[in-house]
Amino acid sequence: MPDNTNTNSFQKQKNKDEMKKQLISFALMIGFTIIAFAIVAAEVMDKMFAVPLLLVLAVVQVAFQFYYFMHMKDRGHEFPAMMIYGGVWAAVLTIAALVAIVWW
Repeated sequence: MPDNTNTNSFQKQKNKDEMKKQLISFALMIGFTIIAFAIVAAEVMDKMFAVPLLLVLAVVQVAFQFYYFMHMKDRGHEFPAMMIYGGVWAAVLTIAALVAIVWW
C-alpha cells in the first residue's frame, strides 16, 4: 500500500499557498478600490490625471480577477483563457474604432 502522507502534505501546502495568494490579491483589490474612491471623493487631482489613474487601477483589478479568481493561471484553462483574451482584444479594437470615428 503506497504512502500518501507526502502527497497529502504537499497538496495541503499547495492549497495553503494558493489561499495566501488569493487573500493577498483580494486585499490589493480592496486597497485599489479604496484609493479610487478616495481620488474621486476628495477631488485631490485634476480630472486630466484622475481618469487615466482610475483606468489603470481598473485594468489591474481586472487582471487580478482573471489571474487569481477565474483561475486563468491554472492548467486546463487554456481554451477559456483564449476566449476571454479574444473578447478583451475585440473590445479594445471596437473602442479604438469608435474613438477613431468620433475624432475623425
